[in-house]
Amino acid sequence: VQLQASGGGLVQSGGSLRLSCNASGRTLGIYAVNWFRQAPGKEREFVSGISWSGITVYGDSVKGRFTISKDNAERMVYLQMNSLKPEDTAVYYCALNNRRFSSVTTTAADYDFWGQGTLVTVSS
Repeated sequence: VQLQASGGGLVQSGGSLRLSCNASGRTLGIYAVNWFRQAPGKEREFVSGISWSGITVYGDSVKGRFTISKDNAERMVYLQMNSLKPEDTAVYYCALNNRRFSSVTTTAADYDFWGQGTLVTVSS
């Protein structure tokens, strides 16, 4: 299983970015995928997750601004990030829970496969 995250970059405050995660080797129809982020000097933080059935969960800091979605056939998970703030600056990781038909959890230890991360920088 390989997860490949992409789409990060530099954006001004209030701008938008869309992150993509390609999950080769797993069908997303039966696995949950999350996005986590880690800012310099801070702990890894849950951002959003989508279950095998398409149920979505968001961290409090991104609710109403970020939207997670997936394309099972293409094995892609997306994170649309709008109204970005400087505090959203972090490396963003996608991660897959290898237990079939699992719900979204916010605990990083529940996720078995991780992408390499993509850097999002939001300037003020």
